[in-house]
Amino acid sequence: MPLQNRVLPTGEIVAAPTRGLFTGNRGILRFDGSALTARRWSHPHWICCTPAHPRGQYHGPQPTHGWTPLFFLDEAVALAAGHRPCGYCRPKAYAQFRKAWQLAHGPVARVIAIDRALHAARVTRDRCQITHQARLVALPDGSFIAHAGHSWLVLGDFLLRLSADGYDLRQPRSDALVTVLTPAPTIAILSAGYQPALHPSATAPA
Repeated sequence: MPLQNRVLPTGEIVAAPTRGLFTGNRGILRFDGSALTARRWSHPHWICCTPAHPRGQYHGPQPTHGWTPLFFLDEAVALAAGHRPCGYCRPKAYAQFRKAWQLAHGPVARVIAIDRALHAARVTRDRCQITHQARLVALPDGSFIAHAGHSWLVLGDFLLRLSADGYDLRQPRSDALVTVLTPAPTIAILSAGYQPALHPSATAPA
């Protein structure tokens, strides 16, 4: 039975046999067998990392020290769930994210200020994702919305439906008022030019 460590754009963490393009963490999370216990984070520094450690180190999927690996189909999913690029293993993406943050929100001296702003915008104390409303036509590429019981990626003139293994359906973008899953501060980052790494199925022919 796979561990409960695959993150969805809704912020839910589910058990899935596939992993995705990125890993990341929110600190040490405990398991009861293959299922997570109640905790969903142990600190506000939610990051999105490369699958391989830069130094080749790996402590296993259920560590007693360090951090518990979580997995994302791609970076757009990680951003929707409230994560940001890791400054250690993804320095280029992290620098681009900080630059876009400054364009969108003004100068920031320390990354803790970014993480605290993201934490306040992504989840409530009782672990419910914070969403907001926006016109679909105004959302930047890389955003995620909730529609018809699914999570959809906004990309160009289309919405792409998320599945366990990639994006499996696309439909035209409209001017509807929608529920946005990606936190509002991150929407501003995407609007400022940050481009998340997407799963290959996002650009595959329809």
